[in-house]
Amino acid sequence: MEKNVPKVGAAIILIILAFMIMKIENQGGECPGIDAGDIVLPDIGSLEDDAITSLMGNRRSVRIYSGKALSQNHLSRLMFATQGISSEGGKRTVPSAGATYPLTAYAIIGDVEGMGQGSYVYEPDKHALRLIREGDLRDELAQAAMGQKFIGQARMSIVLCAEYERTTQVYGERGIRYVHMEAGHAGQNIYLMAESLGLGTVAVGAFNDEIVGEIIGCPQNQEVVYIFPVGAR
Repeated sequence: MEKNVPKVGAAIILIILAFMIMKIENQGGECPGIDAGDIVLPDIGSLEDDAITSLMGNRRSVRIYSGKALSQNHLSRLMFATQGISSEGGKRTVPSAGATYPLTAYAIIGDVEGMGQGSYVYEPDKHALRLIREGDLRDELAQAAMGQKFIGQARMSIVLCAEYERTTQVYGERGIRYVHMEAGHAGQNIYLMAESLGLGTVAVGAFNDEIVGEIIGCPQNQEVVYIFPVGAR
């Protein structure tokens, strides 16, 4: 009797599979996971139909960069996308809870044409960079980011720091969440701008906050929240 057990089990499995196939065929070949109440949206068409759809569709995290230097035009557009002022009223390219704008962007320059190596703070009202620390800081930054070598190989990195009090003094503890939302908005802008310029980037969240802060020279009332290495593909 024991020798027949596998055969009986196999027969049961075949019967179940046949029943499932018949059920699907009776439903006209519809996927059983689609609910009858679902509304299938129109196809978006080709990802190349418009610029923004193309950028969203092609955006990927990139950790391998060529040795080609970035241009100042690349740098300018990346910093504008991160925290640039986009209207006469001072509104920026990134939405901010109550327009409190808690983020400060730093450019860690390694190889950008016409720029000295070092850490620069972005000043949105002037659309300018101000030097904070001189020297090639990329390897230090990579080590502080748990040894992620591609950060040292990028031509530059954008580091986002947050002054939480700007937002929490208006919204209380919930303002912390709003700051993190804003950092996410800025990060997606960096991704999309990099894609539009033929560059690559990746969001990095693994790092020693205090050490990175010391490397880039940010003040103590700011906390590091994000690193975006950028390089040519």
